[in-house]
This record gives sequence, C-alpha cells and structure tokens, in this order.
Amino acid sequence: MADSEELNLIEGTVEAVIYQNQENGYTVLKLDCGEQGGITVVGCMPGAAPGEGLSVRGSWMRHASYGEQFKAETVDRRMPAGEKAVFDYLASGAVRGIGAATAKRMVEEFGSETLNILEENPELLTKIHGVTRKRALAMGENFRSQMGMRRLLEFLAANGLPLQLAMPLYRRYGDRTLEVLRSNPYLLVDEELGVSFSLADELALSVGLDGEDPQRLEAGLLFELSHNLNNGHTFLPRHKLIGATAQLLGVEDTEALEDGLEALVERGEVIQEDTAKQEAVYLFDLYEAECFVAQRMADMSAGEMVAPEGLDRILENIQKEQGITYAPQQREAVRLAATAQVMLLTGGPGTGKTTSLRGVLALFEAMGLETALAAPTGRAAKRLGELCGVEAFTIHRLLETQFDSASGRLVFAHDESDPLKADAVIVDETSMVDITLMRALLAALRGECRLVLVGDPDQLPSVGPGNLLGDLIRSGRIPMVRLTEIFRQAAESAIVMNAHAVNRGELPDLHNGSDKDFFFLRRRDAAGTADTIVELCKTRLPQKMGIPADQIQVLSPTRRHTTGTASLNRAIQEALNPGGDGRAERRFGEYVFREGDRVMQVRNNYDILWRQRDGMESGMGVFNGDIGAILKVDSRDETITVDFDGRIVEYTTDLLGELEPAYAVTVHKAQGSEYRAVILAVCDGAPMLLARGVLYTAITRARELFIIVGDEQKVAQMVANDRQQRRYSGLRARLAKME
Repeated sequence: MADSEELNLIEGTVEAVIYQNQENGYTVLKLDCGEQGGITVVGCMPGAAPGEGLSVRGSWMRHASYGEQFKAETVDRRMPAGEKAVFDYLASGAVRGIGAATAKRMVEEFGSETLNILEENPELLTKIHGVTRKRALAMGENFRSQMGMRRLLEFLAANGLPLQLAMPLYRRYGDRTLEVLRSNPYLLVDEELGVSFSLADELALSVGLDGEDPQRLEAGLLFELSHNLNNGHTFLPRHKLIGATAQLLGVEDTEALEDGLEALVERGEVIQEDTAKQEAVYLFDLYEAECFVAQRMADMSAGEMVAPEGLDRILENIQKEQGITYAPQQREAVRLAATAQVMLLTGGPGTGKTTSLRGVLALFEAMGLETALAAPTGRAAKRLGELCGVEAFTIHRLLETQFDSASGRLVFAHDESDPLKADAVIVDETSMVDITLMRALLAALRGECRLVLVGDPDQLPSVGPGNLLGDLIRSGRIPMVRLTEIFRQAAESAIVMNAHAVNRGELPDLHNGSDKDFFFLRRRDAAGTADTIVELCKTRLPQKMGIPADQIQVLSPTRRHTTGTASLNRAIQEALNPGGDGRAERRFGEYVFREGDRVMQVRNNYDILWRQRDGMESGMGVFNGDIGAILKVDSRDETITVDFDGRIVEYTTDLLGELEPAYAVTVHKAQGSEYRAVILAVCDGAPMLLARGVLYTAITRARELFIIVGDEQKVAQMVANDRQQRRYSGLRARLAKME
C-alpha cells in the first residue's frame, strides 16, 4: 500500500453501487462528491450502499473500457445522516427484507433515529404496518451483521491492515470477528490470511498486550515452529526454539519463554520428545505425521509379498513386448517389485529409471493389479503419464480434496476410512514429497497395497517439511535398488554427463561445440547476464534453434539481485509480452499481470475451484509450483483467469497474492518439472544458494538444451559448495528404532 501522504483524498455520498463481489468485497460504485460530480470508485468496500458517506484515500487510474476511476486504498465510512440519506440507504436493498416501500414507512415513523432503532430495538419496527416480530428481528440481525463488518473494516484501516482481510475473517468468525481479533491478534498469522507476525505483534501491543504476556510468548513460539516448516524442519531443538523466539520478540527473560513452552506442551499444542539426538519440539500435526510415516513404512518394509508364478517368464514377455533387454540393475528392480510391499527406486539421469518404472508397471498389469501413478506436481504427473503411456495424477488429485464442514478445513477424501481402490501406487519425483503429504498418501493405502517410490536423492529436498527420500534411503530399512549404469544413448548427451560430473564434484565441460546440448555463455557482470538471457528468449533460441519462447524456462538460484527471478521476470515480460498493445493488465503489489503472461502458483490452495477447459470436469486445488498462462484479465471485477494445463482457475483479488510471474523461477520451484530448453543465470546469489545441489537440479530440468549464462568462477563455486542446509527431522531415527 502506498504511504498515506502520497494518496489523494476524496469525500462524498454513495450514489449507486454498480458492482459488488460478495466473496471478496470488491466493489465498483458511484460517489457523489458535490462540486466534483460523480466519481467511479473501485476497491474493497464490502456492504457499501447508497446513502452512506465515504472518505476515500487512493489514486487515480484509467481503465481501457470504463475510463477514469479512483482506486481505493483506505476507506472511512459514515452512516447515512438525515432522513433522505437514510431512506436512500434502506431503499437500495442494503438490509435484507427492506425495500423502498418499507424504508419509506420506517423513515416516516422513526425519522433520523431509524438506523438506531434497527440496530438496538428492532422489535419496535412492529409498529409499521405489515412488519411482524419475526421479520423485524431478522431485519435487525442482518443490519447488526453489516455493522459488524463496517466496524471490522474501520478497525483494519485504523491499524494499517489490508481491507481484503475483512471477508475471509468474517467468513471464519462471523459477528464475533472484531471481538476475537481484539482478544487474539495473532490469529492473523495464518497462511490463508498472509499477515506477517511483525504486523500482528504490532497490533497486539497497540491494543494493550504486555510485551511478556503469556499469549504473546506462546504466539511467538508457535510462529517460530510454523515458520521453520518453510525451511524444511519438522521440529526445532528446544534451545534453538527458545533462542529464536527471544530474538523475534525482543525479550531477555528466557525463563518466561520456557514457561510458555511448558504451557503449550501441557495443552498438547506442541510435542516435546528426545529424538535424533535432540530435545525436539514439534507442532502436533508434524509429530503425528512423522510417527505415522515411520510406523507404516516399517510395517510395509517388513512384509513380503508372494511373487507371481513364473516370474522369469513374465519378465521375458515384458522385455519382448517393450523391445528391450533389461540391464542387471533394471531386472533387479522389476524383480524386487514382485516381492516387496514397498521399495525405493533411485538413480541419476540416464540410468534407466523410466525403463525400470515401465517394467514395474507392466509387471503389475501382468499380475492383474490395479495401479495408480502419481507425482507431487501437475507437470511431473503429466510427464510421468506421457512416459508410461497411462494417465498419472498429482498426489493431491489422487487423494481428492473435499471440504470438512465440521472442522471448516479442506481434507483428503481418501484416508483410513475410505482408502484408494488401487492395488499398487507408483510415485515419481519422491524427493519433492514432504512428510505431511506422505502421511496422507500412506493413510489412503489399503493394507495390502504395494508402494513404489521413485526419485533422485541428489535433487534438492522438498519445499515442505522433512527430508523424506533422504531419510528413507539412509535408514537402510526400505528395500531399494539404486541404478548407477549410464546407458550409451544417455552418455551421448552433454546434459546427462555434465549432471553426473557436477554430482561427483567435478566441473562441467564448459567448452561449447556445435553438436552439444549443453552451452556456456560467459558474462562477467549481472547486467550483461540479464541482457543475454532476454536475447536468448526473445530471438536467438526461437529463430536459430526453432525453440519457441513458451518452451524455454529461465532459472536462477535466487529471487534477488539483477539476475534473480524478480528482476529477470520484469525484463523478459517486457521483451515477450509488453504492455500497450491492447492486452488487458492488472497491477498487484510489485507485479503487473498481463494477458498472455506465464505465471506460477506459489502456495498450496486446496479449496480453489478449477474446471477443465472443455467443461467436462471440475475439481478443487492448485498447488505450489503449478505453472499456467493468463487467459483473461477482467478489470471490471478485478479477476484474472489462468489456464494450468487445461485446468481453468479464476483468481479474485484476495487470491492474487498466490500468483507470481514465471518467465523466470528459482531452481527450487522448478523441481519435478522438465523443459525443452533451460537457461540458468549464474552470477549473483547468497553462498547457501550457490550450491552443488542447485546446479545439479537445474541441469536435470533440461530435456534438449541447457545453457549457463554468467561467470565460470561462480559455476566452480557452486560445484565446490556441497554443504547442505541441515533439516531437523526425526524420521530416520524413528525408522532405525522400529522392530
């Protein structure tokens, strides 16, 4: 939001409401500003109605179709004053059950006190002919609800909080919203609401909470645990949690924090347990998920399945049908799938994971097993389905999300009480699966269901909490085949060979050749690196190599700096999809979203609705890392429609914070995806991001062409830096203790 000093102020009376979105409060209205005349105002103004007065701070904008408009940033609302204004307000239908005729009789009876009567003594409305006690009380209840929303908006504006919070808060807490918010401002620190802890903490202190109030201390402890899920930790050591929270809150009395932690433990909101040689503190859900995964994986790894009769003959038939001869490790993998209830299949690029996976799938089909294929992201699932010739699903879609009215949360339809019908499940890109998603998947498997987990342990770990694949491998408890042989055809690819070189800690071959699929373009400075990347996307690759811009993905280790994704996205957007050519656009925060732009969903959203492009199917859920293209920007109701590989999603204003441009994405965000051509910027970045795993993961995202643009000294730095950020996880230790 712009500083208030930079905003214009207009004042007037609402003349007419042109449009209002009941879900997010977005409103288009005509404001009578006296001598200035009627002004079109747009913004978040839930429940605005003719007759009420508004003081609006904001900025002028010009809409391509509707002309000059005033975009509201903050709104002070005044109830209608005077009999005419009260009549206009009620006659507009602002209060359910009151139309023009009833409004006229109410104002005639009660005059300027009408609204006070409606809120405080609605039973007096029975004096009006035709108004029963039941109807009077209903009208009063509806008006009080509107006043609750109005006071909430005033509270948000007074405390510098986004007005867009009003609708999701009111949906959650109803008429008690303001009371609940005053009693515990830390409720705002929620993924759906997106308010920073510092802002919620500032609000808490401003409404009178003491700096060492137990509520503040406990909120800080819970925030630190939740925040560190984003760093991959399933728990924090107790001493680190106390230290980090003390720094967050600026308190020196760690004893009070210790007391706060004990209170959370006693209430069961957090779990403390000695594990992985640490005094570990977990959020309850993470503790339960880790314990569940450990127990289920141990149980499945201990169980042996009966191999089909004539297994060798079945394998020979599969090889004939697929026109191949398995290498020893591939044959071992397919044979293991016949007898193990759960197995790991790992290996780097070019080692035959796909061939082995097809063999396992063919074996399960020959055994008469109904097999489901899944992957963590939509792109990974699509690629898996193409490689195997059958439909594959995201894990979320396989488990099916649905709304639980009892808890008010989105849950998976398939769980212990309603398991999947599949006899076997194959999951690709397992390195991307976090502990909570694996818990959900395991809960949905029937007792005898087989599970094959496929992945490359040298890829970056999951964005979410845990180090699942690495922990499973290092535990030594799960039957596993690791593919190491690089096959001849793969060995001819510089992409494959350089990926393995980097993984071994060796410099990739940066000498360009006309027959190569791996190139290095030396640029010593950040500006030159960025300019070259834009040129590659706009002209060189499309014109000289026949690779369209929409099949090129730019990657960077970092979001910041000149060669970070934020800056590169602006530069590439300007080159490939510039403004001023008739395409509708919408500015939101630091981004400009334009029709035709490539965008990415950056947060799991289980309850957003989508429909198939052909209208034949609909569902719920768009997930972190999904990439799509903007089909339409509707400036009238401020919605953006995005196509995610055939799934059409409409984003309202309150959801736009979940979208980012995706011409350039971080290497972490590219996990699980494969692109025809990949360009990696290697110039700027923090040392922890200029790491071997980041370079290896970037190289393995490319199918036909990989280009590094930047400084070879930075490439060497990445290869040499094999330090991995430690993730606190107890899964490996729990598996080791299982009998």
